[in-house]
Amino acid sequence: MRTRVQTVLLVFGILVVAAFAVPLLLFTASDRTQQLVLARSSALDRFASLMDQAAATGDTSAVVAEARRYTELYGEPLVVTDVRRVPVVQTGGMRAADPGVAPLIDAALRNQTAHPQGPLRPWSHGHRTFAEPAGTGTRVTGAVVMRASVETAARDIARRWAAVLTGTALVALACTALARTATRWVVSPLRRLDRAVGQLAAGLPPEQTSAGGPPELRQLATGFNRMAGTVTAALEQQRRLVADTSHQMRNPMAALRLRVDALHTHLPPSADRTYNGVTGELDRLETLLDDMLALATAEHRAGELTVTDGTDARCDAAEVALAQHRRWQPVAHRAGLRLTTDVPAGPLPAACTGHELAQITDILLDNAIKYADGPGGSITLDCAVDGPRVVLTVTDDGPGLDPDELAQATTRFWRSTRRTGTTTGTGLGLAIAEQLLTGRGGRLELGPALPRGLRARAVVPRPSETGGTP
Repeated sequence: MRTRVQTVLLVFGILVVAAFAVPLLLFTASDRTQQLVLARSSALDRFASLMDQAAATGDTSAVVAEARRYTELYGEPLVVTDVRRVPVVQTGGMRAADPGVAPLIDAALRNQTAHPQGPLRPWSHGHRTFAEPAGTGTRVTGAVVMRASVETAARDIARRWAAVLTGTALVALACTALARTATRWVVSPLRRLDRAVGQLAAGLPPEQTSAGGPPELRQLATGFNRMAGTVTAALEQQRRLVADTSHQMRNPMAALRLRVDALHTHLPPSADRTYNGVTGELDRLETLLDDMLALATAEHRAGELTVTDGTDARCDAAEVALAQHRRWQPVAHRAGLRLTTDVPAGPLPAACTGHELAQITDILLDNAIKYADGPGGSITLDCAVDGPRVVLTVTDDGPGLDPDELAQATTRFWRSTRRTGTTTGTGLGLAIAEQLLTGRGGRLELGPALPRGLRARAVVPRPSETGGTP
C-alpha cells in the first residue's frame, strides 16, 4: 500500500512540476531567440540606412567600412547590394550569387523582410540568414543580407535550461521527500496494524499498535488494541483449558488404572470381559488426551509459523523416512503386513524439523497399518522430489475412502465407519498432520490408490538456497 500511495503522490508531483517547467523552458528559448532577432534586425536597420545614404550621395565608402568592421568584430558575413543587384560590399566569404543568398536579395528588393522562423533550442547550430531592404517607404535603394551565428544564443538557452531543470530536479526531490514522509506517516500505522492482525489471526498475542498517524488511524489502533486484548485473553483461556484439562486428567486416570489393575486380582473369571472393556476405555481416554494436547500444540505452532520466520528449519526427509521404516517395521510384521520403503540415494532436504516430519510419518503409517487389508497386505512408504517440494507418500491396500469421506478425513474426531469397530483411534491424527504441514507451508493430500486403498501424500517445501522455504 505504501508503494501505491507514494507512487500516486510522486506522479502527481511530477505532473505539477512538469506543468510549470515545460512552459518555462519554451519561454526561455523563445525569449532568447527574440533577443537574437531584435539584435540582428537593429544591425540590419543600420546597414540599410547607410546603403540608403550611399544611394543618395553615390559614396559607398561608409557602408563598406562599417560592413567590414562588423564582420571583423562579430565574425558574421554581410552582403549589401544596390537596386540593380550589384554587390556594394561582400564580407566573410558570403557572395550575392550564393544559392541561399540570391533569393533573399530578390525578396528584399521587392521590399520584403526575411527573418528565420521558429525558436532556437540548446542543440541548435550553424547560422540563420536575415534580409532587409534599404530605402524609405516604398522606394527600395538596395538590399542587406546577414548570416548570423546561433551558437552563442544556443549556449545561452542551454544555460537557462540547465538552471530551470536543476530547479525542477530540486523541487522534484523535495516532492519525493514530502511524499515519502507523508506516506510513512499514513501507512506505518497500517503496517503495524496489519502485523498485529496477522498475529491475532494466528492465535498469538499481538503487539500493541502505537497510536500514530492521522486521527482516524489513531482511533482505529486504539479500538483494535482493546479488541485484541479481549480476543487474546479468550484464546489463551481456551488454549490453557485444553492443556490444563489434558494435564490434570492424567493423575486421576493413572490412579483409576492402578485401582482397576489392583481390583483385577479379586475379580472372578466371568468379569474378565468387563475388566478388559474398562482398561480398553482407559487406554482410549489416555490416547484421546494425548492427541488433544498434540493437536493444540500443532495448531499453536502453525499459528506461530504464519507470522514468524521459521525458514531456518530443515531436515533430511530420506533419513527420516528410513528411520521411521525401521521403527514401524516390527509393528507391521506383527500385523502380518509387508512394509516397503523407497527413497532416493543421497540427502533429500525438506523445510521442516525432523521431529515434525517424523510425527507426520508416524500418523500416516499408523493409519495405514490400522486400515490395511489384513494379514498379507502391503504398505509402501515413498519419499521423492516434486519440483520445489518434497513429497512423502504412504500407500496401503485397505478399503480406502469414498470421495465424501476424503473431504471429511481431516475433520477432528471423524473416523471412517468401515472398520471403526475393529480399530482404535481418536480421529485426530490426520488433523494433527494437516496442522503441522500447514504451518510449514505444505499440505496433506488424500486420494485413492490403485487398484484399491488409500494414498496419503505429505507435501513439504524444499529449503531455498538461502536457507528459507520457497
